Amino acid sequence: MYMGFVTQVYSLYVPIPAQVNLSYSTPDQDYYCFNRILKRHAQGFSALTNNIGKSSFISKSPETRCSSSILKTSEYATEPEDDHSRSSRTSILKQLNAFRRFTRPHTIIGTVAGIISVSLLPIETAADLSLNFVVGVVKALIPALLMNIYVVGLNQLFDVEIDKINKPDLPIAAGDLSMANGITIVSASSILSLAMGLTFQSPPLLCALIISFFFGSVYSIEMITFQYICPVISFYFPILVLSFQLPFLRWKRHAFLAATCILSVRALVVQLAFFVHMQKYVLGKPIAITRSLVFATFFMCFFSAVIALFKDIPDVDGDRDFGIQSFTVSLGQEKVFWLCVNLLLVAYGAAITVGATSSFAISKILTVLGHSVLGSILWLRARHVDLTSKADITSFYMFIWKLFYMEYLLIPLVR
Repeated sequence: MYMGFVTQVYSLYVPIPAQVNLSYSTPDQDYYCFNRILKRHAQGFSALTNNIGKSSFISKSPETRCSSSILKTSEYATEPEDDHSRSSRTSILKQLNAFRRFTRPHTIIGTVAGIISVSLLPIETAADLSLNFVVGVVKALIPALLMNIYVVGLNQLFDVEIDKINKPDLPIAAGDLSMANGITIVSASSILSLAMGLTFQSPPLLCALIISFFFGSVYSIEMITFQYICPVISFYFPILVLSFQLPFLRWKRHAFLAATCILSVRALVVQLAFFVHMQKYVLGKPIAITRSLVFATFFMCFFSAVIALFKDIPDVDGDRDFGIQSFTVSLGQEKVFWLCVNLLLVAYGAAITVGATSSFAISKILTVLGHSVLGSILWLRARHVDLTSKADITSFYMFIWKLFYMEYLLIPLVR
């Protein structure tokens, strides 16, 4: 009876022409249209009666209503495809995020800042800032970044169990990146980096990459777990594999050796090798040690030592459990924390002195003022760190990296 009543209402107010070609619709589409009518009445007869007097409702022909239904049906039909596309995009974004975390972005930024800053040190005139200069910087950046990914990625491959305690958000420890994918990224990065170093025909650049490869490898690799990546490296670098099979690997277990790895690369290799690369093999000038290069090397010795010491402060629990004899495990968090702060304050004091002796007024003002501000901020921030809070210590460690970036903005101003 209800269906008959609905038909009567529509026959009164929506007259159907005597000759209407309904060949365009199928029984399924007609059934869909009729179900829409029933659905509207089920929502309330009052809604129907309110719409009867509206011209927009009356003016709709059966063809229009059915066409609208057909369009909506096609929209519903594409929903599974939309869900699949959305799921694919989500999966891709998740993998990209895992890769980003795997590369340790704060170290990537540090490498970019360091190379660009050091590349500016040989510049003497505006004419030196040519297209050739830009190409030279890019040739240094790309293989250096790939080697950076190799070093930080290799460390994660061998520190999975430690990272589950110290850094559970890292992708392999968190299960967001498989060990196989990690090995692929690390292997490809090292191979491409060294291949570019050979191709670009710059001895200092190649030396920087090889030294970084060596220290990054002996820092992390452990004989027990070396079989994970040995087959990959042995195929491309059999000689290097023989050297890795010698004892005294896993330098990160020993505080002094671990600091040596970081200081050698961040303080010496980045400053000296990339400076010579730009000065002689890009700009074509004879090698000449400049005041700014000497300052950058000595200052970054302090800064790299601080990074090497401080990075272990928030990781003391995992390091102690797995036999990593860091300075923090041996001396305690508080002593190492204030040792790092005082080393940086000494470095800033020395930088202020160097800046004050500059013969260029602009250089003198900017370097003295800049290092004074950074040193003051460091002291004020350090006084409010809660050494019982891992989150506080980690936040301060990332703050030190920001000071590291800022220093590379000031180094080219030292003249």
